[in-house]
Amino acid sequence: MNLTEIITIAEGTVITTELDTNVNIHGGYCADLMSDVLAYSRPRAVLLTGLTNPQVVRTAQMAEFRAIIFIRGKKPQQETIEIAIQENIPLISSPLGMFELSGRLHDAGLKSYEGNVPAN
Repeated sequence: MNLTEIITIAEGTVITTELDTNVNIHGGYCADLMSDVLAYSRPRAVLLTGLTNPQVVRTAQMAEFRAIIFIRGKKPQQETIEIAIQENIPLISSPLGMFELSGRLHDAGLKSYEGNVPAN
């Protein structure tokens, strides 16, 4: 799915307007714990999160994510935006909550890119 399509579904606002949003996204992952992102996600996905700090972009870069969507209308601080531009990771803000947005994206055909969680 193209990121531009995802932005439309998310009713999103592009924060990093200088970056290309015409990229292919292969799946989606939702998390607020960046350790979970590193442990259980797969590359070439979009990250849905409520966290807006610079560590989110660093984690997304390490996990090879293609974009980040901040839920509930959240906006990142300037440092986060600058790092995202440096790392070429588009940032989007959506007014939707994580559950609603992930459901909409899944219904539109975006696959879950959450890896299997080991049994306890």
